[in-house]
Amino acid sequence: MNKTGLIIEREYMTRVKRKSFLLTTILVPIVIIGFYAIIIAVSISGESNAQHIAILDGADLFNGSITTDKNDKTTYTFIHDETEQDFKNKYKKEGYSLFLYIPAFEENVPKQIKVHSQAAVNIFVKSALEQKINAAIEKRRLQKANIDPQIYKNIKADINIENIIDSGKGEKTGVAGVAYAVSFIAGILIYMILLIYGTMVMRGVMEEKTNRIAEVIVSSAKPFQLMMGKIIGIGAVGLTQFAIWIVLMGILQLVIPFIFPGLFHQISDPVLAKATVEQAGSGKMFTIIQGLHSLPIMKIVLCFIFYFLGGYLLYAALFAAVGSVVSEDQQEAQQLVFPVMMPLILGFVIMTKAINSPDSGLAIFGSLFPLTSPVVMMGRIAYDVPWWQLALSMILLVLGFLFFTWLTAKIYRTGILLYGKKITWKEMWKWLVRKA
Repeated sequence: MNKTGLIIEREYMTRVKRKSFLLTTILVPIVIIGFYAIIIAVSISGESNAQHIAILDGADLFNGSITTDKNDKTTYTFIHDETEQDFKNKYKKEGYSLFLYIPAFEENVPKQIKVHSQAAVNIFVKSALEQKINAAIEKRRLQKANIDPQIYKNIKADINIENIIDSGKGEKTGVAGVAYAVSFIAGILIYMILLIYGTMVMRGVMEEKTNRIAEVIVSSAKPFQLMMGKIIGIGAVGLTQFAIWIVLMGILQLVIPFIFPGLFHQISDPVLAKATVEQAGSGKMFTIIQGLHSLPIMKIVLCFIFYFLGGYLLYAALFAAVGSVVSEDQQEAQQLVFPVMMPLILGFVIMTKAINSPDSGLAIFGSLFPLTSPVVMMGRIAYDVPWWQLALSMILLVLGFLFFTWLTAKIYRTGILLYGKKITWKEMWKWLVRKA
């Protein structure tokens, strides 16, 4: 066990000291946090979206005025005694960013309405203009039909179904989009982590085998000890990265309120929060935070750590076995690694289905089968997974890890010492069935 510990220490320290580890562990999250801060800054800043729009209203749709929200920085100026052809050549010089032309029309059938600009119009600005024009045309048609617009407004239905989660700890408001996003992100993170670190184990074994370092280590330690030391050591590197990311996200939660105090003041104030729900930026942010509060965050984090460790240990053993039977031939490595990746890919496919139907038979099977459970269960964990399914999934994953580690160790202890020979599937089968 002491020898295994030395191998773990060697694998861990060797990779932690690499520049690539520092770059991926520290710089990448910082860059992501930077982009996150920029997105927040842009979402809560309205000045950058300010537009100065000139309107030539030939149909007199707006009667010379447009009602705007207090948060709308766009200014509208109605022009008269001008033609479209003349004014489109000078609106830019007069300080307008856009020129909206509404031709005269009769019988409430609008002709082609145009907006002149120097570049492509922002989709949000275009949508806002279309909404205002549609509302004005709708109002005119109601008046012509002798229908009171207020009565029509009262008749129109605009229902938003609220999802109330009846948990044992009280009622919570659920947001389906947030649960979907968390499930998908958690599942794809596990998938990427297993693939990246599993491949890292395989390449580490291949490098040591090619450089004949494995021979030196095996002379003082058993092949199984070498395999477990390498697997656990690289897994510890992954946990270190995950812990650093958690710390950085915690720092983000502490720093962002000081950088953008206005945003979090809106979120904490129920009155302001309700008002901002109609806005694109802060309203979406409030909805996301409300949805996150409805999720069992601690349960998700703990399950993520467990399935990361269990899934990694299982697949790392398989990838280590593949690395032990190949040398420098990358094509051979790709051929042998594909069967190992197939259940992982299958788990990802099942996970995409499980997010939409978390209680389906396929989702339950995928979350119990050890080779797919790390990915599929993380896709279901944001939903109310029965405790017995979660417990059974964890037990089967541990048993699966022990079984596949015992199985692949037979391949590893023989393959790690073979050089210059292409190993066939028949030979590996003989190693598996051979008695120790």
